[in-house]
Amino acid sequence: MKVKVWKVKVWFLIFGCWLLGVVQVAWASPPEVTAEAAALMERQSGLFYYEKNATERRAPASLTKVMTCILALEMADPEEVVTVSRRAAAISMGLVIDLRPGEQIKLRELIKAALIHSANDATVAIAEAVAGDHDTFVRWMNAKALLLGLEDTHFVNTNGYSHPEHWSTAKDLARLTRYALQNPTFASLVATRQAVVRWEKPQRELPISNTNRLLHGGYPQVTGVKTGTTQAAGQCLIASARSGEQEFVAVVLKSKNRYRDAVALLSWGSKELKEVNLCDKGEYWTRLPVAEGRLGDVPLVAREGLSVLLPLGEPVEKQICLTRALRAPVYPGSPLGEVIFLWRGQELGRVSLVAGKEVLERPWWWRLLGKRFE
Repeated sequence: MKVKVWKVKVWFLIFGCWLLGVVQVAWASPPEVTAEAAALMERQSGLFYYEKNATERRAPASLTKVMTCILALEMADPEEVVTVSRRAAAISMGLVIDLRPGEQIKLRELIKAALIHSANDATVAIAEAVAGDHDTFVRWMNAKALLLGLEDTHFVNTNGYSHPEHWSTAKDLARLTRYALQNPTFASLVATRQAVVRWEKPQRELPISNTNRLLHGGYPQVTGVKTGTTQAAGQCLIASARSGEQEFVAVVLKSKNRYRDAVALLSWGSKELKEVNLCDKGEYWTRLPVAEGRLGDVPLVAREGLSVLLPLGEPVEKQICLTRALRAPVYPGSPLGEVIFLWRGQELGRVSLVAGKEVLERPWWWRLLGKRFE
């Protein structure tokens, strides 16, 4: 009976995860924003620190161009010379760069125009150059969204013109931006204040200015990203900004003042979020029984430390999961489980738990003598 009881206990320890406790970490309330939907994310970790209707599907307007341009940068040579089609040249609604049928222009100039000037005609020319036709490129955009896990995003066009089936969410747009900013060319373009678009044939130039006013002195720490405006979508903005080693991404959709809302979120994040140490390397966490060992159990310690950005004043959950049945011998450093840290349902990180000491196997004569070595 004793053996069976012990096995039941070990089974619970091996396959169970349990809440070990919470860490109280007081912070200022997040700002009020006029946007109908908004989100704030730290780019490196991908953690969200502010959400307002952040999973509600809404019209993204020209924020669509983030997907259009990152896909083009990944799938084609920016130095490719594009011949402008009649369809691309016919786009006249919203901001354009006055493309004309038969003109030749490099793909990188079209991407520049789309990201900096938000040129709607440029996105159609981009799609046709990369995929052969506009609608095929849109299908690629939707496929890329699925690959990135953007389950609440669907595109119908490349520039963000309003359509009932063209939508995204604040969280999806933040995740998309996080991905796009990994591309150096994309990151450089969305941070550019002024530029010149140049054509190959006939040779002409067009000075352009970034539509993101935060880049023109509105917020010194800003690093991008993209504006968007339609009647259905209202004022939209994705804004990124650096704060020390961190970079935050704010998304505001249908805002009464997108720049004020974005700055409020970015400033709050840089001020209120602090690095908190959740675990030290070598820190003791629990013990695990060892069958047939000279010791009855083994201490589990953290293989590495973990520090994350957190607002002060909210609890962090700590869950321990043990993943192995133990039988001697056990060697120091053997992986035996992990600690999972959670905040507001988001996983902050995981730390491996390893054996903190050696547990040797009992010798053959152990049972004969009935001795237990400590």
